[in-house]
Amino acid sequence: MSRFVFPLAEAQAAPPEPGRISARIFGQGSLELRWYAPRGEDLQAPHAQDEVYVIVTGRGWFRRGEERLPFGPGDAIFVPAHVPHRFEDFSGDLGAWVMFYGPPDGEAGAGRPGG
Repeated sequence: MSRFVFPLAEAQAAPPEPGRISARIFGQGSLELRWYAPRGEDLQAPHAQDEVYVIVTGRGWFRRGEERLPFGPGDAIFVPAHVPHRFEDFSGDLGAWVMFYGPPDGEAGAGRPGG
């Protein structure tokens, strides 16, 4: 039987994968669960899949395209595929679950009108 509970302490202790800035915790189908805890500056680039961040610790500002909004513990942030985004002016304890899912180019770009 595969795991279905992912303790926060284990995620926080997991090292980033080589060449990545987050730790892979779980994957199934198109879903990938990762732990992301940038320090100092957030240098991530846009991703090919849609993603959702759930903030566990820390506060700051999140930039998504031209939008910039404050965030804190318990907030969920959605970012469509290929949209530039990053955490800005964030506290040193920032930690978030991040979930990538869906097809490359995101669900809105999966051949449906308006995608």
